[in-house]
Amino acid sequence: MTTAVIPAPDSGTGGLSVWPASTARLAHGGLAVGGVDLAEAAERFGTPVYVLDEGEVRKRCRAYREAFPEGDVLYAAKAFLSRAMVRWVREEGLGLDVCSAGELELAVTAGFPPDRIVLHGNAKSPRDLGSALRLGVGRIVIDSPSEIARIAAAVGPEGRQKVLVRVVPGISAGGHSKIRTGTDGQQFGLSLADGSALHAVARVLAQPRLELTGLHCHIGSQIAEVKPYLTALRRMVGLMARIRDAHGRVLPELDLGGGHGVAYRPGEPALDVATLARRLRSTLTESCAAARMPLPRLAVEPGRAVVGPAGVAVYRVLSVKHTGDTVFVAVDGGMGDNPRPALYGARYAPRLIGRAPAAGPRAATVVGRHCEAGDVLAAGVDLPGDVRPGDLIALPVAGAYQLSMASGYNMVGRPPVVAVHEGVARLLVRRETPEDLRRRDIGA
Repeated sequence: MTTAVIPAPDSGTGGLSVWPASTARLAHGGLAVGGVDLAEAAERFGTPVYVLDEGEVRKRCRAYREAFPEGDVLYAAKAFLSRAMVRWVREEGLGLDVCSAGELELAVTAGFPPDRIVLHGNAKSPRDLGSALRLGVGRIVIDSPSEIARIAAAVGPEGRQKVLVRVVPGISAGGHSKIRTGTDGQQFGLSLADGSALHAVARVLAQPRLELTGLHCHIGSQIAEVKPYLTALRRMVGLMARIRDAHGRVLPELDLGGGHGVAYRPGEPALDVATLARRLRSTLTESCAAARMPLPRLAVEPGRAVVGPAGVAVYRVLSVKHTGDTVFVAVDGGMGDNPRPALYGARYAPRLIGRAPAAGPRAATVVGRHCEAGDVLAAGVDLPGDVRPGDLIALPVAGAYQLSMASGYNMVGRPPVVAVHEGVARLLVRRETPEDLRRRDIGA
């Protein structure tokens, strides 16, 4: 399907270090991912389109399994979920972390074992809990005191549900203030500092229908350093020791959540999974020895770090406008399919694909088609000076928190997802059509 691969300079558009490992330059100036020419994929499936490298997803799943051979690795479904993704994760031996009945039911109907699923959420609906108990999820993470009685009552007199208690360890970490979840003063979890977590543990232990198997924490997202995780681990082991001393209960599980950072642009830092695993094991061994406790089974919940670098978003240029000193390159997608720049100030490294540029790079701002001044996909980035309508622009590291957070703004349908692997492209999620949007509107 692809043309001959040749070495080529980057022509001022940046390196390929953040692209899937299968990415190759093509003789005509294009790029192939998973053996598939991205320009050909754009022609076949239309634009915008999300291209997902199956081999990259599987490789990253295996890297986590190798790094945590004696622990549990749960893929965080909120990053991106589809039936194919469920199958890949299951086949690579990972568990699953879901946040709603929708994610849970899709996973189970796609064949994922419910006992390998953990349900999260700071505000679980009756449907969320009902589906979890009906389908038999492995763990429910208790996020607030009110959930304790709710879950126990829903279990019924003959049942018993395994649960974790989510603890806020008082650690500030993450790439943006809106994704730092380890500090007091936000909606997730129960505080370690004010005693809420310990009090919740006592209440859970008093419920015969609930089996407390361990503690959970999630300190933030897009974290590129190991140190915050080590600090969280020590505080969590300290709480586990207090629970043992107060209640005579040694908890067998410790879930440290996810938030593992990836590089969105060349030169940015990313969390090294092997280093994280090695230092977590060492610190866990030291902390448990000091507390005279057996080692709990460790769990981590990567989402972005598994699927983010495996995805590429491909757009078609609709217009190029020179306004003062700024060159605006408008594409046929935007904040409707990727709200991350508007929400978090996320930055990307877009690249011209499909042809060789005839001009050197110049600064440009890639904007979307939606009616918002904030619909900016990438500001002040280098693109060839001859970029023009009809060209294709690709954004790497587009697999996580883009389509999963997409909206129906301006009634622009959400893009399709196409898997590529060993030279074959296949549709995973079809494009949302105007008919789909109209079908939901049943009023008159």
